[in-house]
Amino acid sequence: MPDRTATVKRQTSETSISVELNVDGKGDFEIATGLRMLDHLLTQLARHGAFNLKVSATGPDPHHLVEDVALCLGRALNQALGEKHGIVRMAHAIVPMDDALALVAVDISGRGYAVLDITFDDKNISDLPASLVNHFLESLASEARLNLHAQVFKGSNDHHKAEAIFKALARALDAATRLDDRIRDIIPSTKNVID
Repeated sequence: MPDRTATVKRQTSETSISVELNVDGKGDFEIATGLRMLDHLLTQLARHGAFNLKVSATGPDPHHLVEDVALCLGRALNQALGEKHGIVRMAHAIVPMDDALALVAVDISGRGYAVLDITFDDKNISDLPASLVNHFLESLASEARLNLHAQVFKGSNDHHKAEAIFKALARALDAATRLDDRIRDIIPSTKNVID
C-alpha cells in the first residue's frame, strides 16, 4: 500500500496552521484550534473517517482560522491521495444524530465544487459562528479538489446538525478514499487523470 500521508503548514499575518493527515489511519487525533466546537467537529471527522489527524491552529479571527484549517486539510487530503490510483472515488453517507439527519456525497474528481443545503437556527454553535460550517465545507472542497454535496434533512438542534454533517463527511470520505484491489493500478477516470 502506498504511503498516503501529508503535512501542510500555512503561516500568514492572520493565522498559523499545521495539519498532518494519514488517510489510512485508525482515527487517532490531536486537535487544537482554539475553537472548542471546531475541535469537536474535526475529531468526528478523524474518528469516523478512520483518519489519523493532527491539527494545530492559532489566529484571532474565527473566520480566517476556520477557513485556513479547511484549506490546509483539503490540501493535505489531495496531496496524500497523490494521483488517485485505485481509489473508489465516489461515495455518500447518511448519518443520524438524535433529531438530525444529514447526507454527504463526495466525488474526488479533481474539481472543487460544493453544493450545500444546510441551515442553522442560531448565530453560533457553542463558540463557532454557525455560518462557518458552510464556509469550512466550501473551502475544504476547493482545496481537496472534490465535489461535495451536503444536506440536512431534519433537525432542531444546531449542534446535532453540524455533528451529523461532519460524521457523514467522515464516512463518505473514508469510503471514497478506499483502495479497490480490482483497479489498484488504474486512475478511476475515463480521462486517465484526476488533477
